[in-house]
Amino acid sequence: MPYFLNPFAKHDVSEFEGVYIPLSEAHRHASVIAKHDEKHGTTDGVVTGKPGEPSKAAEAGEEYDLAQYSAYTVEGLRAEIDADIAASGHDTAYDRKSKVINKAIQDIGMGRYQWELFVLCGFGWLADNLWLQGLALTLPQLTLEFGPSATQVRYTTCATFVGLCVGASFWGIASDVIGRRPAFNISLFMAGVFGIAVGGAQSWIATCALFACLGIGVGGNLPVDGALFLEFLPHASGGLLTMLSVWWPVGQLIASLIAWGFIPNYSCDPTLISCRITEPGVPCCRSEDNMGWRYFVYTLGVFTFLMFCARFFLFHLFESPKYLLSRGRQSEAVATVHGIAYRNKAKTWLTEEILNEIGGIPEQSDDTKLSVGEIIKRFFSRFSSDRIGPLFATRRLGLMTALIWLCWATIGMGYPLFNAFLPQYLANAGKNQAPTSTAIVYRNYAITSIVGVPGSLIAWYTVDLKYVGRKGTISIAALLTGIILFLFTISSDPNYEVAMSSLEAFFQNIMYGVFTPEVFPAPNRGTGTGIASFFNRICGLCAPIVAVNAGNVNPNAPVYASGSLILVAFLAMCCFPIETRGKQSL
Repeated sequence: MPYFLNPFAKHDVSEFEGVYIPLSEAHRHASVIAKHDEKHGTTDGVVTGKPGEPSKAAEAGEEYDLAQYSAYTVEGLRAEIDADIAASGHDTAYDRKSKVINKAIQDIGMGRYQWELFVLCGFGWLADNLWLQGLALTLPQLTLEFGPSATQVRYTTCATFVGLCVGASFWGIASDVIGRRPAFNISLFMAGVFGIAVGGAQSWIATCALFACLGIGVGGNLPVDGALFLEFLPHASGGLLTMLSVWWPVGQLIASLIAWGFIPNYSCDPTLISCRITEPGVPCCRSEDNMGWRYFVYTLGVFTFLMFCARFFLFHLFESPKYLLSRGRQSEAVATVHGIAYRNKAKTWLTEEILNEIGGIPEQSDDTKLSVGEIIKRFFSRFSSDRIGPLFATRRLGLMTALIWLCWATIGMGYPLFNAFLPQYLANAGKNQAPTSTAIVYRNYAITSIVGVPGSLIAWYTVDLKYVGRKGTISIAALLTGIILFLFTISSDPNYEVAMSSLEAFFQNIMYGVFTPEVFPAPNRGTGTGIASFFNRICGLCAPIVAVNAGNVNPNAPVYASGSLILVAFLAMCCFPIETRGKQSL
């Protein structure tokens, strides 16, 4: 089917021939069968008891008889949904039908569609760090060309973080109102367009404004891409959501290598100052002699736009079936599930009739379709006391929740205090000594990025080691990261600095690779991680302000602050009361 001709096409089940199979003949997921066998005394999800013999369900006082509890009947499916509804606390037609769709996707299993989506959602993670590092790599050149001081230019980062915060909030809500598919594509489109536009900025203020607009697009990538991927992901493969973080260091690596190619070769001498703040006739940095950062930003913008094109033209994204349900488009939701099965070369038992039997007929169920107001209310309800309260249900869980939020806040400020201004630190900006040559600065930054990439892979291995686990991995990595940050300030020798920054990047990526939300109970996991992300972004927004004011007093002060915050996170990690190694998530 020529999907590229209409990426927003609506679908009907008739388009996907050969994927439907009756529930009685379907392949149910092993975890579903195991639960049926355990609860109802069946074998492989079917009735094996003798007629009249009481089942476990009957012994527990439940009303259904044994035959109704087969995993291959609608009544058995209804029992599964009832159990899930009881755990979630929400019981509407929409909730019941969305959980039926979850079961259908689980039974289809992981396949080509999800793996392709994993790569395309990974573009969002890649773009996020690509531009954070791209911004950091342009700061020294903005000082040369436009004239703000080495500390004042850091307000460019502040403007970008404002855009990131606005984008994260706006696109999170917009994806629930206009759909996941438009938000998924438009956010990356905005990042590409404004990324290219930054390269044409003719003043520092215009550069800050364009970076802020770029941040609005980039800020939507993580919340939208994560939510979209999760809604197409079988529950048994939920761990792949955290694996999206492997794209994060790839973004830094790409940015650093491109910058190394352009900026040292097409930039002013770092000893010059901007022609905008010098008298005529005095040697200065002219725009035409400082095109490296513009070539660099143009390249990142085009690269981001190509990622958008891959999403939009080379891959047909189905709209989220849960969004379609929330808008009363039930038939399209069923067609989407059939489309996933078709792409995965699998079969599905889902039909509108099954949805209606369990959730009610749409015309008779006023709560199937959600209004825009109800969607927004549901979005913010995750932050209500009813949603936050269970995170503090026990003293142990409450302590863990508070400590995780503290870690996200301290790391949210500590990370950009060092990494967002690393090229300036490597260039010895603001210090009473000759600046390091541009070629050495960007070479050393590229080396730092390369050394940091294996950190995530090391973390993936050590989190399951006996006597180490997640708590040990993240604590050791945070301790070493904090210590190395203080050691970084001891010497201004370029070789020493690149050694310390490389070690810091390596252990920092280990620390980020282990930061998972698995300690939160599943019904409240979105609330716990959402609040943690909020603290992370707000503290990240404050980091440039701290860097500007502290940097005016002592060029090393922001690095001291970064190291101190990471060590505070280390102390909090040492107090974690929960270790999840070898345990299922709550």
